[in-house]
Amino acid sequence: MSIYGATRGTELEKLVSGAAQAEASGTMLYYALARLAREQGLGDAADAFIGIANQEAVHAGFYAVLNGQYPRDIWGLVLSMQKAEEKGGEQVLEIAAKVRALGCGEAADEIEKFAAEEKKHGVILGELLKKYTPVEQ
Repeated sequence: MSIYGATRGTELEKLVSGAAQAEASGTMLYYALARLAREQGLGDAADAFIGIANQEAVHAGFYAVLNGQYPRDIWGLVLSMQKAEEKGGEQVLEIAAKVRALGCGEAADEIEKFAAEEKKHGVILGELLKKYTPVEQ
């Protein structure tokens, strides 16, 4: 039995939506803490924060499904995300250039890696679309 949309339109919808947002924000916070801990040489703390962040992300996704926040037909959404990821790589490169202009070369180098990852996300999503969506004739 699917949990999709089980709380949509109920007295729990707002509560579950808030939980999803809190978990998504927690994901960002814990990844930031991990980065800062790693910069301070606290690898074990960084690893713990990453573990928590990963769990927070799973929780956010769960609550989103519970509220039916995204379409049940995932492939239309995946198609739009695939296009966004392809374009996102170029946008992220622009951010890298601006960060480099501020004199933050190491940060810009890392952001350039993110740009390559964004493009790779587009490729992966494209492969999934080819594999799981019917060919229109």
